[in-house]
Amino acid sequence: MHDQNPNAAPPAQATSITPGAALRDHYARIVLPVWRGPGYNAALRLPYEAVSPGDHAPLPPSRYRAMACARQLFVFSQAGDIAHAGTLFASLRHYFQDNENGGWFYSVDAQGRPLERQKDLYTHAFVVFACAEYARRSGSGDAVALLNETAALTQTRFAADGGLMNAVLSEDFGTIVETPLQNPLMHLTEAWLAARDATGDAAFDRRLETLASAVARTFVHEASGCIAELPIGAADNRLEPGHQFEWFFLVEGSRHPAFDAAGLRAPLARAFEFARQHGVDGSTGGVCAALDESGRIKDATQRIWAQTEYLRALATHDSDASRAELPRQIERYRTRFLHPRGWIECQLADGTVTRADMPSTTPYHLATAYAALPA
Repeated sequence: MHDQNPNAAPPAQATSITPGAALRDHYARIVLPVWRGPGYNAALRLPYEAVSPGDHAPLPPSRYRAMACARQLFVFSQAGDIAHAGTLFASLRHYFQDNENGGWFYSVDAQGRPLERQKDLYTHAFVVFACAEYARRSGSGDAVALLNETAALTQTRFAADGGLMNAVLSEDFGTIVETPLQNPLMHLTEAWLAARDATGDAAFDRRLETLASAVARTFVHEASGCIAELPIGAADNRLEPGHQFEWFFLVEGSRHPAFDAAGLRAPLARAFEFARQHGVDGSTGGVCAALDESGRIKDATQRIWAQTEYLRALATHDSDASRAELPRQIERYRTRFLHPRGWIECQLADGTVTRADMPSTTPYHLATAYAALPA
């Protein structure tokens, strides 16, 4: 029996433990075991899409996504659980590779048969990203080969005008389903950075140069410096504070020369301040989901991934003010979004929980943010 309130904050840590270490401790003790245990379908060797927050029972599965498997591959590779990561790597190839057309299916059904068969840039980016981490941690030559194969296919099959990439294509890559969008391009940037680190291949430098320049030309909102979700000029565009913080980390954290050449660093410095001013609740520290182009809140939902990106950006921002703010923001995040059985996925500013289940994709956000925090 668990008589603790699942929405109560985890117990305060001993004062000798740094704020960042306290978050990493909660992650190691509470979060990771869920996905080795009840959140893992041992029969299919795949992570369930989500579990309930109280007893960690898996939600009845209707599908398993390649992206979710890839994120879990990254998580367990980074955690040093190479045995479990190896199983996930094998499952990724077994269930999601399209051996006829190339590339990766978006999802399989509850029995492991291909379900959503479209080719999705976001998915392909996460395959590259996860294979890079698994290769770096395990030394797997198969992972390097799969990384390079997927990267080359992505570069050619998703290519759009001006160095951009289409977001979604048909199963055979013959039809454009969705034109370029910010989010898949950001994660492809993340994947190219990881692949460069893992392989040392300068081809990824060239890919980063092309992609960063295309993003700068197409998505940078001049007034705020923010990288918009849709190409500038599109109707009903929006600016997501979490993505400004995420881009800021990728650019400032990597210091890759491609971002200087593309002229992205100066706009993102302004975007960080814009997102902080308009997108972060002054009383709770909660980061809202979306703003309009003038900075008015468009979606007030506070999703945990955006909170973790704010922590990571604060940890990366080279200013006394950000360094001073980071411990306070970690504590506000800890008390609002973590609990003794896991985390709150989405809530409103008043604390109303709008999504209580815990998806298998979220540990990736926790892991990448916590790794950036001071020891």
